Amino acid sequence: MMTRLFGRSWSRQELTRYTGSMDQLGGVHLNVLDDGKGRGIRTAQFETGSGLAFTVMLDRGMDIGSTRFKGAALAWESSVGPAHPMYFEKDGLSWHRTWGGGLLNGCGMTYGGGPCEDEGEALGIHGRLSHIPASNIWADAAWQGDEYEMWVQGKVRETTVKGENVLLQRRIWTHLGTSRLFIRDLITNEGLEPAPHMMLYHFNFGFPLVAEGTELIVPSKEVTPYVRDNAPAQDYSRYAAPIDDFQEQAFLHEMAAADDGFATVLFANRQFEEGQGLGLYWRYRPAELPHLMQWVFVRAGTYVTALEPHNSRAWNRAQARANGTLPFLAPGETREYNFEVGVLANNREIEQLASQVKALQTLADVPGTP
Repeated sequence: MMTRLFGRSWSRQELTRYTGSMDQLGGVHLNVLDDGKGRGIRTAQFETGSGLAFTVMLDRGMDIGSTRFKGAALAWESSVGPAHPMYFEKDGLSWHRTWGGGLLNGCGMTYGGGPCEDEGEALGIHGRLSHIPASNIWADAAWQGDEYEMWVQGKVRETTVKGENVLLQRRIWTHLGTSRLFIRDLITNEGLEPAPHMMLYHFNFGFPLVAEGTELIVPSKEVTPYVRDNAPAQDYSRYAAPIDDFQEQAFLHEMAAADDGFATVLFANRQFEEGQGLGLYWRYRPAELPHLMQWVFVRAGTYVTALEPHNSRAWNRAQARANGTLPFLAPGETREYNFEVGVLANNREIEQLASQVKALQTLADVPGTP
């Protein structure tokens, strides 16, 4: 496959004749933040040459932070900003005090969901994963035929004396000239006893990708709303303008997968830049993470939505243990999780993919908007 740049296709030989270093066109570079609460965080900064740029937060469980396409933010970023894991507060809801947002936050690996007390241990919201620094980092780029691949990979271990020993091996990669990235996680129980394994991925999207009128196109077979105080559910498929004092809502989706096992979700902002359009697609395997929660928080000043695939429907680990649904990793067992995130640069690209997703949605016989 040849590299697509500047409106045409290029071979490796052609591009190397024009450049002294491939960094002139795109690449991945290691950096360290040096200000505020983020001081000391190691990062891997990617630029693909297509306009896609994103930052991997190596000391935050290899989360993905700021993500932009031609300067336009795709991911939501919070008022907290990047925060070094040394500031982590594990109790209750204090995870939010170091939640900077970004494209991806890993929640797990041995517990997730809401705070609780499980077998005498106090557990906060969303686990420890996104506050554990990675080790054995390898960031590099190389030609694979006529395709120039850029990647970062590393290991994140959640362990304790007399307890679990669970290892995440994460690889994030992309290619020169493309507007998509890939994530592959391998999670292994390296201990000698079964380990609880609650896993949730928090993919966060924000303005200007998400704005008034942005449509969510999702191949759902069933949609269940979760709202507070009997408030009317929003239209999960269409985002509103910022609302003062909006109370968060969530929608649980039962997903339909295509023949390759992947489900594709699409955000479409057709009014972006005077109707030129901006979209984003997100792909994962429902067989790996069978429950998908769509979180909607269109409050003025904190305007964000998230897609949260997870492997346990229970609210927290204590509830999952009590009802017999707590997932475990056997000694030596490995689970694999895969994602793809890509940009749709205009309405033509949006409609091409939207028609495919909607066809699968029709086959799934999705109910009406709640």
